[in-house]
Amino acid sequence: MISMRYHIFSIVAVFLALAVGVVLGSTSLSGTLLSGLSNQRDDLATQVADLQAERSNLQARLADADGFAGAVGPKVVSGLLAERTVMVVSTEGVAQSERDGVKRLIQAAGGSVSGEVTLTDALTDQAKAERMSDVAIRLQPAGAKFPTSGTPGALAGALLGQTLLLDGKTAQPQTSAGERAAAIAGLAEGGFIQASNDIQPAQLAVVLVGDRAQGTGAGDEAVTLAQFATQLDKEGAGTVLAGRPSTAEGSGAIGAVRADSAASQVLSTVDNVDSQAGQVTTVLALREQLEDGVGSYGIAGNADAVAPGAEAPSG
Repeated sequence: MISMRYHIFSIVAVFLALAVGVVLGSTSLSGTLLSGLSNQRDDLATQVADLQAERSNLQARLADADGFAGAVGPKVVSGLLAERTVMVVSTEGVAQSERDGVKRLIQAAGGSVSGEVTLTDALTDQAKAERMSDVAIRLQPAGAKFPTSGTPGALAGALLGQTLLLDGKTAQPQTSAGERAAAIAGLAEGGFIQASNDIQPAQLAVVLVGDRAQGTGAGDEAVTLAQFATQLDKEGAGTVLAGRPSTAEGSGAIGAVRADSAASQVLSTVDNVDSQAGQVTTVLALREQLEDGVGSYGIAGNADAVAPGAEAPSG
């Protein structure tokens, strides 16, 4: 007869057997798992090393290509802007190397820089939009026609365009020297611009924009700059808006222009002005503007081509 004591020993034996099995099984499983993880770690380390080597190789090739563009750039643009004048406008975020690079190539193309204007953050500050509009309207030259939209960006573009750019058809000043001086002084006193001394009217303009924050208000700021550059283009013989790849898509000014079919039909954009190749493209685009051509150039996905006359970037 099976006693209670036998039942107890049987149950204990069963639990002991289960415990031993779990321990033995987990030990074997742990070894297999650790071995697999170790192999995966080694594979990932190899992949990381390969990707780093590939990145270094691509960076070296890009540096070589950009160096080549810098070397041949002056020859490529030679004579394209002969006896033409260009106004250089930039935001506060533009690197000095970008501005100087574009200016050197304008000169290499036979053109000259008639003056420089820096747009301060106040011009795109939505809290100061009404004051910006009031200043522009107050300084409006006699007989000038400002855009009916009345946005701060468009009004600022109209004021600087009509005072700092020559007429696109006659190549003659659109305002008097006194009106030009009053416009520059009024915008400067309002904290909206900084201008170089002895600015003379130009036939063309290039607007250089730096990286802008992606936070609150960045979209409004980009639209203001896009409207400014578009209106500036309408006032003279042509304008090019140039910036970095990060400004071409999303909330950047270049992206705002490319997303606006009306603006992109008149204003040319270049999205890689931080490279020597992009600076060459900027001068090529200025020449194209003289011939009533327009395009979206650079390396971003929304560019038409890498440069005037070139194929669209693959991507």
